[in-house]
Amino acid sequence: MKRIELLFKNAEGNTVTISLDDPIEPVNPAAVSQAMDEIIAQNVFTSSGGDLVMKHGARIVERNVTEIEIEA
Repeated sequence: MKRIELLFKNAEGNTVTISLDDPIEPVNPAAVSQAMDEIIAQNVFTSSGGDLVMKHGARIVERNVTEIEIEA
């Protein structure tokens, strides 16, 4: 499963991550940056360290899970 992680800094300077599953690929960096600007401008989310105040980064994370069969 892939997800996009949007990383922000909050008022205390801590990193806050917002994750969304199944991003549209290829990812449009300009659209991601614009969405992050809008999240900050609209003050959509807050964290225990205060409001989100600046963009810190964005990344695609892929997680692969392989089940292991075991005897009961």
